[in-house]
Amino acid sequence: PTPRPTRMQRAGGMLGPLARVFAPHRRSLAHKAGPVVQRLIAKYGLQEAEIGASGPKGTVTAADVEAAARAKEASDAADATPVSIQVSPFETYLVDEKDVPSTQTTTSRAELLRYYRSMYTMRRMELGADALYKSKQIRGFCHLYDGQEAVCVGMEAAITFKDSMITAYRDHCHQFARGGTVLGIISELMGKATGCAKGKGGSMHMYMAENNFFGGNGIVGAQQPLGAGLGFAHKYRGDGGVAFTLYGDGAANQGQLFEAMNMAAIWKLPVVFVCENNQYGMGTSTKRGAAKQEFYKRGQYIPGMAVDGMHVLHVRQAVQYAAQHCRDGKGPFVLECDTYRYHGHSMSDPGITYRDRTEVSGIREKRDPVNKARGWLIEKAGMEEAEIKAMESAIRKEVEAALSKAKEAKVPDDSALWTDMYRDQNPKLFIRGCDATQSVGVYTETVA
Repeated sequence: PTPRPTRMQRAGGMLGPLARVFAPHRRSLAHKAGPVVQRLIAKYGLQEAEIGASGPKGTVTAADVEAAARAKEASDAADATPVSIQVSPFETYLVDEKDVPSTQTTTSRAELLRYYRSMYTMRRMELGADALYKSKQIRGFCHLYDGQEAVCVGMEAAITFKDSMITAYRDHCHQFARGGTVLGIISELMGKATGCAKGKGGSMHMYMAENNFFGGNGIVGAQQPLGAGLGFAHKYRGDGGVAFTLYGDGAANQGQLFEAMNMAAIWKLPVVFVCENNQYGMGTSTKRGAAKQEFYKRGQYIPGMAVDGMHVLHVRQAVQYAAQHCRDGKGPFVLECDTYRYHGHSMSDPGITYRDRTEVSGIREKRDPVNKARGWLIEKAGMEEAEIKAMESAIRKEVEAALSKAKEAKVPDDSALWTDMYRDQNPKLFIRGCDATQSVGVYTETVA
């Protein structure tokens, strides 16, 4: 059995198993100690740890550091202890039975903490966006992702930022998983200059090219052929990357998807087509809108797999398999993630005219991905309720702080209307305003 945290770990704040979870978000603590003890702290890598201070006037002694180091060693060992979790069998299409992923998956407490922190942060961020929209501080389109977090986090757990990703308009959490911040995302939703797209893109057009995230696309299905193009780029460059093209069950009926799949299959492109089946295309259920609801078989000549999209480890297993299939030069793969959105299609949709509250609450009670991961931390990884609550409290404060900063941020200056129209834009480029007197630039200047 996984060892329970010691009293020192529970009482010592950053000495417990949450150390690595919070480490990227913390500054080094100022420990009151002499030069020799400070060097000892650095030696053991305890700059971000809370260390007991038993010396005169609350100073940290060498004995305090040694005790903290032993606690850290015990915590590291507990974090690395393998945790085995059973997953349901995979339903496959055109996949050799001997190659089907195992139903037994191994993780660790550290990994589960990382997954849980990500999903819980996403949940709180989306709930924060909901409140801002209802208070009219977010305007326009806003499509929330709460309920689907396991798809996003499970995918990222199986790949790296060298792999590319493109999705539709339900993109806030994918932006976060690709390295974005709550502040950057919420600021963008509010149209602030500090937003991840400088306040110019809004909910549907988030983007992070440096981490191979290509949006955020507002037209249903428009990202599907673009995703095939990203796969072509990976193959052309020979960089070993795989393109993940995400779309919903509604967009699964788009003609351009089948064109993209056909080209990907002909050229054996490293593309994983991922259908996030949240059961409703806007207000139309898959049973009413799709003649064939086994979306993982829609590739016809492309192998596919059905995935429990409410189970982060099930998603991770499937994505690992699909990505390796592509890296081995076998061509594209189709994944269908069975998931569920708690909100309506967008914030303008109450989400209860085509389904009832009992359905939503039933899914939340039985399949919620965040609660599922929380249960594993207690039942499988040996954590205590109090530790998890402390982490959740800290995350809520982080999100609230980001929301407050976003509210205080400024909107873009009017001059921003004329920038970012082209890459490396000519500063003298002539751009005509709606009234000729409002034009900017030099009339004879072009893009080059």
